[in-house]
Amino acid sequence: MQIDHVTVPVRSYDAAKRFYERALAPLGFAIRLDWPDRHRAYFGLPSEPSSLWLSESPAAGTLELSLPASDAHAVREFHTAALLAGGASLHGPDIDRDRSAQIYAARVADPDGNVLEVIHRGLETAVADDSALAA
Repeated sequence: MQIDHVTVPVRSYDAAKRFYERALAPLGFAIRLDWPDRHRAYFGLPSEPSSLWLSESPAAGTLELSLPASDAHAVREFHTAALLAGGASLHGPDIDRDRSAQIYAARVADPDGNVLEVIHRGLETAVADDSALAA
């Protein structure tokens, strides 16, 4: 099964757009369609349809979303970018031993309280990346 898109409910289109532009850039996401009149912004990966939609809504702060990362470095870059953009760290970046020793993840709350998690599945890569940082 493939999911076409996910809508993230936000309080402020402008504030959320700024946050998501910065937080998702390390994963390769960019705005594919900006619709200011409707208070919506659609994000996606290059050469793909938009898959993450922001929309002003009274349901802001109720979503929890996990996105894949190509490696542990991308998880760390997401975490740093999200915090610099105004997010709050909830976990990591670190190996998530509560779920699996094969998961390297970071969890951040956006300014509305929606939770974004970025996951790299593959302990070998995560450990190698962390060892390189320590050197």
